[in-house]
Amino acid sequence: MERLKGIAMILSGAMLWGATGPLMEWTMAEFGISVPFLLTIRLAVAGLLLLLFLKLKKVKVTAIFRGKIWILPLIIFALFGMLGVQFSFVAAIEASDAVVATLLQFLAPIYIILFISLRQRKWPPGYQVVGMIGTLTGLFLLLTNGQPTQLIISGEALFWGILVGLAFAFYTLYPGRLMQEWGVLLVVGWSMLFGGVFLGLADPIFLSDEWPKLSQGELVLAICTIIVIGTLAFVLFLSSMRYITAVETSILSSFEPLTAMVISILWFNQLLAPLQLTGALIMLVFVTWLSLAGEKKTKEV
Repeated sequence: MERLKGIAMILSGAMLWGATGPLMEWTMAEFGISVPFLLTIRLAVAGLLLLLFLKLKKVKVTAIFRGKIWILPLIIFALFGMLGVQFSFVAAIEASDAVVATLLQFLAPIYIILFISLRQRKWPPGYQVVGMIGTLTGLFLLLTNGQPTQLIISGEALFWGILVGLAFAFYTLYPGRLMQEWGVLLVVGWSMLFGGVFLGLADPIFLSDEWPKLSQGELVLAICTIIVIGTLAFVLFLSSMRYITAVETSILSSFEPLTAMVISILWFNQLLAPLQLTGALIMLVFVTWLSLAGEKKTKEV
């Protein structure tokens, strides 16, 4: 029963997170909202909601600041992990679309493999090489539609797409000790709040001429929906790990780009060309392969 509960959580979380991409794409296009303005509000409010949730559960949310050793790692994670992932992801959506941005996020396992191989100064295992080659083949078809001399997306979209994969890899590797010591939700809550505040200062939100747009009820509703379903998706995703394995979580999270794809087709009539769709499916298959083969090797060791 608990395993089924975990599967239901990760499927719900992945589909909700997949839905946020098209919703943000529509919000920015429909109301002319900039990436910094949307993201500052989203991160700051979501961070406050998570910290309030923990406070109501009697968690000492400020305890992490009593040990000065944790403050710098928390800030680094907030800026380069949380804000890095969120900003590059939304910027990739703005430069291309939600489907491409979500799929490029799945390059993160390749960056993680390369980083670990460089750190250990040895070639990655054979199954990882196969997984990387397969994923890159799928990416080639997605980005070129089988035409090597022609990119389907802009150079800007490719830049942000590569960056979102790198940021997601850092987001995955860096905060292990932080989260083990203080819990996932507390670290994520403060990171979201710090990331939102930093972005709001770097691109001064208080000087923005976009505030009057919030007088539109439809825009406020869209932003609130993005905040709520995005935060709920994250909580469901993390909570599922108590009931199912990391490999099952990784595989079932593939419903995220599939959800973004279906919503984009129904909402925006954005249909990938046959070779692009083949490339997207190949990417998902080989990312799943990396997870399954990695789990098998771990069990053998």
